[in-house]
Amino acid sequence: MNLKHMKPEIDKSWTLFLDRDGVINVESVGSYITNWSEFDFHDGALEAIQSLSRLFSTIVVVSNQRGVGRGIMSMDALHDISNNMRNAVAEFGGHIDKVYNCTAINDEDRNRKPNTGMGLQAQEDFPTIDFKKSIMVGNSMSDMEFGKKLSMQTIFLTTKHEPVSLPHDLIDEQYPSLLAWARKMAPAEMVG
Repeated sequence: MNLKHMKPEIDKSWTLFLDRDGVINVESVGSYITNWSEFDFHDGALEAIQSLSRLFSTIVVVSNQRGVGRGIMSMDALHDISNNMRNAVAEFGGHIDKVYNCTAINDEDRNRKPNTGMGLQAQEDFPTIDFKKSIMVGNSMSDMEFGKKLSMQTIFLTTKHEPVSLPHDLIDEQYPSLLAWARKMAPAEMVG
């Protein structure tokens, strides 16, 4: 289904799920963002989240953060990054309601994407979440699989990988950045 044709149906009852690295911030490929000083918002990400905050009443981040499990960074540092990111988004006029991080090393962990644990946690915390009225935006196939396992619409961002040939079983639409997708979803006056 093409989300551009669905746009009139998207209202405040919809939920937006966002991956973090490569979607909100510049990804450190082959490494980890270990503290706030290493965190750089992608160009236009703050504007995009501000705009999308007017469309979606609930926005959550679901992020695999194996660096904690590997001892490369502390849980306190991860919480500091999440809190500073949420505060920066709020100062820009947007909102992220909660950040879910999976720090497990094991791919079998229920919370590690593409497994659905973080989505189910979000639904416990926000009982109004209807996965069939949710969109997952990510830049990896594990994000897309996570979304599809929960019956979400999926948006693939080509910030790390080459564009995928569409149609694709796991991907509904793809864009070069979160801002590019936000410009398609929101009226022009909402996104700079």
